[in-house]
Amino acid sequence: MVVTTSTRSRKPTGPDAACVEAVDLARAAATEAAPGEVGEHLGVEAEDERLVTHRFATTNPGYLGWHWAVTVTRASRAKEVTIDEVVLLPGETAVLAPPFVPWAERLRPGDLGPGDILPPPENDDRLLPGYTGQTDSPYDPADGDAYAGEADLVADELGLGRARVLSPVGRADATDRWYSGERGPEAPIATAAPAQCATCGFLLAMAGSMGRVFGVCANEYAPDDAKVVSFDHGCGAHSEAVATPGGLAERPPLLLDHVDYDLVVLDDVAEVVEVSAAEAAEGVAEVEEDDVEAVTAAVVEIDDVPEGDLLVEVVTEDETEDFTSER
Repeated sequence: MVVTTSTRSRKPTGPDAACVEAVDLARAAATEAAPGEVGEHLGVEAEDERLVTHRFATTNPGYLGWHWAVTVTRASRAKEVTIDEVVLLPGETAVLAPPFVPWAERLRPGDLGPGDILPPPENDDRLLPGYTGQTDSPYDPADGDAYAGEADLVADELGLGRARVLSPVGRADATDRWYSGERGPEAPIATAAPAQCATCGFLLAMAGSMGRVFGVCANEYAPDDAKVVSFDHGCGAHSEAVATPGGLAERPPLLLDHVDYDLVVLDDVAEVVEVSAAEAAEGVAEVEEDDVEAVTAAVVEIDDVPEGDLLVEVVTEDETEDFTSER
């Protein structure tokens, strides 16, 4: 009787011990890549059998939240651990640049300026070949083109002389974009409007299928003047709007009174010279020299005042008291 035995090596269940212990080797590799910028050891992660990655913090102030990742490996039945790669990777708190966007996808609505040229992409699904009246038309239904089944959808565009017209996809995109935008029924100005554009006298009708939902505003005082608006849009410049209290049509009260005048007594400007009624009746008042100097010193020179713009009114003390009591 022959008995055979076989030995089967067990597959390691955890990270390779030799690779895990190679912290100094991994640190030396990271220091060689960035001298003076390698910090504390953050941990180790098993990538595969005998393949381990050591993570080190970076002390570079320009890379907050980043860490050095040094991957080490060991060949089968070999004792020496070697370096596989050294990279600087971002962490969860790292500041990263925005994701790359191809140039063809960077253009957004409103970016096109004067002099800019934006040709449509090839095979644009928003456009369909039209009818120009030429015999060498680029569109031939016999070729089995993808647009052959949609030729009847653009029959109403025939005779306009355009090489391409808007496709059903293009019309649907425009309808959704306009209706859900700032000139649709859900806009804040529309929800607060007294009535909808469908009943406004300033709404101009549009031809074609789009005219069933949209029109053009022709009110110069409306915020959407010369723009396409939906029938259920609206604003405060509706043709049938009625002025309400507190609205723009009501004249606000005066805040500054330029008709009346206020009496201001300046006690510290000049001395008041009292003249008796008898002296005033004689036509000439006897005033002492000291009083004359005091009054003369109180005169203020005013330059650049046109004639007729400066009005001085002299009142008696009794009139001043009467005026103050009336106020």
